[in-house]
Amino acid sequence: MNALKQYVEKRKARDPEFAKNYETGYLEFKIGVLLRQAREEAGLTQEEVAQKLNTKRSAISRIENHAEDVKLSTLGKYAKAIGKKLHFSVG
Repeated sequence: MNALKQYVEKRKARDPEFAKNYETGYLEFKIGVLLRQAREEAGLTQEEVAQKLNTKRSAISRIENHAEDVKLSTLGKYAKAIGKKLHFSVG
Protein backbone atom coordinates (compact mmCIF):
# COMPACT_ATOMS: atom_id res chain seq x y z
CA MET A 1 0.00 0.00 0.00
CA ASN A 2 1.45 3.37 -0.95
CA ALA A 3 1.87 6.27 1.47
CA LEU A 4 -1.24 8.13 0.28
CA LYS A 5 -3.47 5.07 0.68
CA GLN A 6 -2.03 4.46 4.14
CA TYR A 7 -2.73 8.06 5.12
CA VAL A 8 -6.31 7.90 3.81
CA GLU A 9 -7.02 4.65 5.66
CA LYS A 10 -5.60 5.97 8.94
CA ARG A 11 -7.51 9.24 8.57
CA LYS A 12 -10.76 7.39 7.84
CA ALA A 13 -10.22 5.27 10.96
CA ARG A 14 -9.80 8.26 13.27
CA ASP A 15 -12.08 10.82 11.58
CA PRO A 16 -15.68 9.66 10.95
CA GLU A 17 -16.58 12.88 9.10
CA PHE A 18 -13.65 12.46 6.72
CA ALA A 19 -14.58 8.81 6.15
CA LYS A 20 -18.21 9.72 5.48
CA ASN A 21 -17.35 12.35 2.86
CA TYR A 22 -14.25 10.79 1.30
CA GLU A 23 -15.91 8.69 -1.39
CA THR A 24 -18.19 11.49 -2.59
CA GLY A 25 -15.32 13.97 -2.67
CA TYR A 26 -13.14 11.51 -4.54
CA LEU A 27 -15.81 10.84 -7.16
CA GLU A 28 -16.35 14.59 -7.72
CA PHE A 29 -12.61 15.10 -8.09
CA LYS A 30 -12.37 12.13 -10.47
CA ILE A 31 -15.12 13.55 -12.74
CA GLY A 32 -13.17 16.78 -13.12
CA VAL A 33 -9.96 14.90 -13.90
CA LEU A 34 -11.74 12.77 -16.51
CA LEU A 35 -13.19 15.88 -18.16
CA ARG A 36 -9.79 17.56 -18.33
CA GLN A 37 -8.14 14.42 -19.71
CA ALA A 38 -10.83 14.03 -22.39
CA ARG A 39 -10.42 17.69 -23.40
CA GLU A 40 -6.65 17.33 -23.63
CA GLU A 41 -6.97 14.09 -25.62
CA ALA A 42 -9.23 16.00 -28.03
CA GLY A 43 -6.39 18.52 -28.42
CA LEU A 44 -8.46 21.43 -27.12
CA THR A 45 -7.63 24.20 -24.68
CA GLN A 46 -10.03 25.46 -22.05
CA GLU A 47 -10.37 28.63 -24.14
CA GLU A 48 -11.38 26.65 -27.24
CA VAL A 49 -14.01 24.68 -25.31
CA ALA A 50 -15.29 27.91 -23.79
CA GLN A 51 -15.73 29.40 -27.27
CA LYS A 52 -17.68 26.33 -28.40
CA LEU A 53 -19.95 26.64 -25.37
CA ASN A 54 -20.24 30.42 -25.66
CA THR A 55 -18.81 30.95 -22.19
CA LYS A 56 -15.56 32.02 -20.52
CA ARG A 57 -12.43 29.98 -19.91
CA SER A 58 -12.97 30.44 -16.17
CA ALA A 59 -16.29 28.58 -16.46
CA ILE A 60 -14.50 25.63 -18.08
CA SER A 61 -11.89 25.70 -15.33
CA ARG A 62 -14.67 25.60 -12.71
CA ILE A 63 -16.26 22.62 -14.45
CA GLU A 64 -12.96 20.74 -14.45
CA ASN A 65 -11.92 21.71 -10.92
CA HIS A 66 -15.26 21.79 -9.07
CA ALA A 67 -17.29 19.06 -10.74
CA GLU A 68 -19.56 18.67 -7.72
CA ASP A 69 -21.74 21.55 -8.93
CA VAL A 70 -22.00 20.65 -12.61
CA LYS A 71 -25.44 20.06 -14.07
CA LEU A 72 -26.00 16.97 -16.14
CA SER A 73 -27.00 19.15 -19.10
CA THR A 74 -23.71 21.05 -18.81
CA LEU A 75 -21.74 17.80 -18.79
CA GLY A 76 -23.55 16.77 -21.97
CA LYS A 77 -22.74 20.07 -23.68
CA TYR A 78 -19.12 19.85 -22.55
CA ALA A 79 -18.82 16.31 -23.93
CA LYS A 80 -20.31 17.36 -27.26
CA ALA A 81 -17.97 20.36 -27.47
CA ILE A 82 -14.94 18.08 -27.17
CA GLY A 83 -16.35 15.54 -29.62
CA LYS A 84 -17.25 12.93 -27.03
CA LYS A 85 -20.42 11.25 -25.80
CA LEU A 86 -21.49 11.11 -22.19
CA HIS A 87 -22.28 7.68 -20.71
CA PHE A 88 -23.62 6.99 -17.23
CA SER A 89 -23.77 3.84 -15.25
CA VAL A 90 -25.54 3.15 -12.01
CA GLY A 91 -24.13 0.22 -10.17
